[in-house]
Amino acid sequence: MTDFSNALSVAASGMRAQSGRIRHLSENIANADTPGYHRKTINFAEEVARGERTGRVDLGPVRLDQSPLAQVYDPAHPLADPTGHYEGSNVNLLVEIADAREAQRSYEANLKMFDQLRQMSSSLMDLIRK
Repeated sequence: MTDFSNALSVAASGMRAQSGRIRHLSENIANADTPGYHRKTINFAEEVARGERTGRVDLGPVRLDQSPLAQVYDPAHPLADPTGHYEGSNVNLLVEIADAREAQRSYEANLKMFDQLRQMSSSLMDLIRK
């Protein structure tokens, strides 16, 4: 049974990690038009317990993308400098939406794996009872 519980915890950790990724991607999308906003990036880190790899993943630290901010020309904007430019965000909506779709599909794959493992363990318990 420990193999089932280990596999369930791996799938659950994948769902938690993708959920956190989707949260940060949605923050990036929501702030795409916010002046001075730096895109948040996140990495996954493999969990290690007692010196051994567990197969589970966790979210790494949130980092701010240091790529240059877009220079937007709008002389009427309150943040515009004397040349009429202000710093926009460095969020590329196309990239964020593609990443969100990838994270959603990965979450769904982990959910399907979790459900399959749950069904297999339930079937095994039914066989043992007979």
